[in-house]
Amino acid sequence: LQVDFEDVIAEPVGTYSFDSVWKTSYTTFTVSKYWCYRLLSAILGIPLAVLWGFLFALISFCHIWAVVPCIKSYLIEIQCVGRIYSLCIHTFCDPLFEALARICSNIKVSLRKE
Repeated sequence: LQVDFEDVIAEPVGTYSFDSVWKTSYTTFTVSKYWCYRLLSAILGIPLAVLWGFLFALISFCHIWAVVPCIKSYLIEIQCVGRIYSLCIHTFCDPLFEALARICSNIKVSLRKE
């Protein structure tokens, strides 16, 4: 994350403060940002690293031991259902659609311009 002084505090064209105020503000902003980040990193960095490590370990554990086996089990069971569904479609729908196709195949269309 790149946050610079000019991105946060920008004076519009034609409106400028004293150079000493601008330089002091820049130094104060930069130093306080630097040390606040270092202090927060020192205080919260390790606990948050442990928290995120635990969270991603938990997600990995659930994915490996619960999600993937459930999906594989579902895919195995759905194959059986798919075969039964395919058998029903071929038994009942194929003859119907074949008969409709033969009926519609005898339709002839002729276009005339008048």
